Amino acid sequence: MPRHFPSLWCLDPTVTYLNHGSFGACPATVLGRQSALRLEMEREPVEFLSVRLARRLATAREPLASFLGADPANLAFVSNATSGVNAVLRSLEFGPGDELLTTSHAYAACRKTLDYVASRSGARVVVAPLPFPIGGEDEVVAAVLAAVTPRTRLALIDHVTSPTALILPLARLVRELRARGVETLVDGAHAPGMVPLALEELGAAYYTGNAHKWLCAPKGAAFLHVRRDRQPGLHPLTISHGYGGGWQAEFDWTGTADPTAWLCIPDAIASVGALLPGGWPQVMATNHALAIAARQLLCERLGVGVPAPESMIGSMASVPLPAPAPGSPAARLDSEALCAWVRERGVRTWLYGQPLPLVRVSAQLYNDIDQFRQLAALLAEALGGG
Repeated sequence: MPRHFPSLWCLDPTVTYLNHGSFGACPATVLGRQSALRLEMEREPVEFLSVRLARRLATAREPLASFLGADPANLAFVSNATSGVNAVLRSLEFGPGDELLTTSHAYAACRKTLDYVASRSGARVVVAPLPFPIGGEDEVVAAVLAAVTPRTRLALIDHVTSPTALILPLARLVRELRARGVETLVDGAHAPGMVPLALEELGAAYYTGNAHKWLCAPKGAAFLHVRRDRQPGLHPLTISHGYGGGWQAEFDWTGTADPTAWLCIPDAIASVGALLPGGWPQVMATNHALAIAARQLLCERLGVGVPAPESMIGSMASVPLPAPAPGSPAARLDSEALCAWVRERGVRTWLYGQPLPLVRVSAQLYNDIDQFRQLAALLAEALGGG
């Protein structure tokens, strides 16, 4: 990592920040661009929001679409991937006997959305159990397909799982599910900027992803990609003046809000992509290599096996935690309290307690391997009592 990379972000220099995956982090130059846009908006709100915004959103969609391998006509902006999932699930109609399929590694907020929609419609949520540790992609495909029945209406599949940080074999799943008459809603919250995307080629009915995580755009920047044949009848969570103007128009205007995060997505793509000579492919490869090295370091220090093939890991990695020794700090703390214990010692990471105690680390350009050594030493202390 070049020494100046950390200074490009606004992160607290007194904290070793190993949790980019939770909310992302935005470079200072992109935040500066957002501040300028906000000032422009406040100087002449009507001109900014009523006259210029629609054209600017269309302009911002172009580089995002190019980055995602998508047609701009199939992209809408949303505030986060969970909003995208909600917009799809709450636009579709389900009834008693219908089944909504997901996996045991689904993001908790989106699983709750499934539960909510099912409770109102009489549908049933079916969960395909995925193992962790895991031997390979075939185990994912087998588990998901085994849960499909003639009543399966839709599958909600994470591209990159949040708790276990696994890249699921998305193209295979979309293809096999569609062959069985099941459309897929992809929660791609972590994928943009972590793995290459080609959304038109993928062919999923619905794909939503965050730009504020690995693309490093400001908070509130995300997108929803909808296959052309699935756009009729799809609506945002708030119906406003855009209603009747086409699905993109509905999403572009859901009431007065701050759209500057969306407008800064091109700046984030350009800024982060310019940090390494190989552009975004090198950014992704660099973060992946650091995540793999960090995982290996943690596994060796904690005495646990590597839980997943390298091919299923992107810029994050999760490692199962061994049982804490009697009398150790971890023996008396749950995952949230243990996370706070680590944070009090200068390191921010992510720990998850169910169904298996895990530590998940993120690798971004501002990180280096010595920071993960610091985390490994703290975890060894917490689990072993010193």
